[in-house]
Amino acid sequence: MEASIVFAGTPDFAVPTLRAIVQSGARVPLVLTQPDRPAGRGRKLAAPPVKNLAVSLGLPVAQPATARELVLVARGERPDLAVVIAYGLLLPRELLEWPRRGCINLHASLLPRWRGAAPIQRAVLAGDAETGISVMQMEAGLDTGPVHLARATPIGERETAGGLHDRLAALAPEALLAALPGVLAGTSEPVPQRDDLATYAPKITKAEAVLDWQRPAIELERRVRAFDPWPVAEARFRDGRRLRVFEAVAVAADARGGRPPGTVVAAGREGIDVASRDGVLRLTRVQPPSGRVMDAAAYIAAHSVAGAQFVS
Repeated sequence: MEASIVFAGTPDFAVPTLRAIVQSGARVPLVLTQPDRPAGRGRKLAAPPVKNLAVSLGLPVAQPATARELVLVARGERPDLAVVIAYGLLLPRELLEWPRRGCINLHASLLPRWRGAAPIQRAVLAGDAETGISVMQMEAGLDTGPVHLARATPIGERETAGGLHDRLAALAPEALLAALPGVLAGTSEPVPQRDDLATYAPKITKAEAVLDWQRPAIELERRVRAFDPWPVAEARFRDGRRLRVFEAVAVAADARGGRPPGTVVAAGREGIDVASRDGVLRLTRVQPPSGRVMDAAAYIAAHSVAGAQFVS
């Protein structure tokens, strides 16, 4: 593929796509990624995963921190196209208009559903049956551009946001390579999005991860999956103890026995059963503060939970 493609991306989600572009034979004159940030317990500066790959491949890297700095990038030689995936900065108009074929974004949802910052978690949280990757022609609006191509994939019944993240990261290069020939040739006819069908995916907050036992059990189960690996669902005992919840499953409503939401109705080898608004959520893998992730049965063996009360 004899094309000049600028790449913009930052986290590990974007790494397979950059690798695929290079392997396709395209020339990558520049990789844009976020600045190095403090990370880990020592808060030492760490390079983004995309930068690490770009450096290992000998590709030029720029790390502008602001939109103003991004504008300066657009003063260089015009590429044929820019491919953007999980970059983290809004592109100014000057950059959107810089490449000959504009900029395309690989978005982790089936647009117009879940425009915004957290489409993977929001899809799991909503109980969507499927999601996917959309190859979108970028414009000034937030994920509002016409779609060249979309690749759908089902969401597993027990799939976490982390597992779905990894599958979509692998699907993104496939979608891009299918769309690229038409985009580069100018023959692709992207389909405008229907704004009346749009939903939005705001950033996940830590406050959302605290389990509210007034919610239905199936919704609580989805929250556990949606918040794995971050920020991780949290259950709070009335006595102040806290548990991070990594796995849970909604079980038969009759197990609740009329107890108030938040009440531990059973605790044993299968897990900790907690009453919700309409049924029971069984916690099966948990982590106490400063402890390891363990089966709920192991936690029960060392801590008193029978008849305990969780609060929202």
